[in-house]
Amino acid sequence: MVDQTDEKPVWLRYLPIIVIALVAAAGFFTLRDYLTFDTLRDNREALVAFRDSNYVLTVVVFIAAYVLIVAFSLPGASITTITGGFLFGTLFGVLFNITGATIGAVLIFLAARMGFGERLKARMDASDGMVRKIKEGIDNNQWSMLFFIRLVPAVPFFVANLIPAFLGVKLYRFIISTFLGIIPGSVVYTSVGAGLGTVFAGGETPNLGIIFEPHIFFPILGLCALSLLPVILKAATGKKELLK
Repeated sequence: MVDQTDEKPVWLRYLPIIVIALVAAAGFFTLRDYLTFDTLRDNREALVAFRDSNYVLTVVVFIAAYVLIVAFSLPGASITTITGGFLFGTLFGVLFNITGATIGAVLIFLAARMGFGERLKARMDASDGMVRKIKEGIDNNQWSMLFFIRLVPAVPFFVANLIPAFLGVKLYRFIISTFLGIIPGSVVYTSVGAGLGTVFAGGETPNLGIIFEPHIFFPILGLCALSLLPVILKAATGKKELLK
């Protein structure tokens, strides 16, 4: 049987990721001054009025906007998450935020896998020495590594979307680890958005670096350590077996 993927023109295989890269570049220069806290503050009354009159439509438009922002790596993901909390409260805000973020992440994951992931995975599988050992180590601990890169605040979101695509991670694992792994950070920023009424009243600006506050950062680090626990236990068990 002929491999259909090999029959695809090169430009067609890379087209999705090229489009994403071009839109991301254009968005960086054209949208970064609009998707800001100032824009949210200046338009808050209009947004609340529209939400009150068209709640379902607001939810659909919000999730669609979040999908586009994540899928095309556009600026403003943090302020969008905060907007979700401002418009829908913490509970529903978190739900809508992680839904939009997960769908957008899946789109860029599939685009990257189509363009580079399959061939890169095949090359790594065919490699010898250290490259193959690294690939096997990742394959044997995929769940732990996927949750780890989602939970660590220092890992950019778009990077956490691309790495699994290049390593041949199965789609269902990517979806589950993304949806669950972004919950802690989403809860933090969404709750900031839910409290924006007080911030606006005081003429203040929300603290977008709140996730690095000790009372939030250390619990998230604890979750990171917990995600790596299976890797540590497996490594310790392997050493014991070698010593027998």
